[in-house]
Amino acid sequence: MQAFREAIEAWDLEAAEALLAEDVVFTSPVVFKPYPGKAITAAILRGVARVFEDFRYVREINDVNGRDHALVFTARVGDREIQGCDFLHLNEDGLIDEFTVMVRPLSAAQALAAAMGAQFEQIAKEAEARSA
Repeated sequence: MQAFREAIEAWDLEAAEALLAEDVVFTSPVVFKPYPGKAITAAILRGVARVFEDFRYVREINDVNGRDHALVFTARVGDREIQGCDFLHLNEDGLIDEFTVMVRPLSAAQALAAAMGAQFEQIAKEAEARSA
């Protein structure tokens, strides 16, 4: 999904948020329970922008029907190099309704979990403010 990729690469989080469906479900690489809703998903993206360094997409894989996309990325969390993939599914309106992230290696996933855990109070406040 070129528009989402361009928004994230530019850290234009408002443009990325505009591509999320209201009922989007975000599945984290480090938390078992999915996060439903646009407000929390957008807040998580803002949190990720605060913890990822040297982020870049290195590959994009699309299905022939155009509704499923995989965006492979690299980044750094502290001193850990991370490789990951954003799996996006689009609804009938072309908005992201499923957003799943997977990362490797384990040490980088653990660093990401710690960094995002430190962000979660702010993420929750941002999501609540956007939902109100």
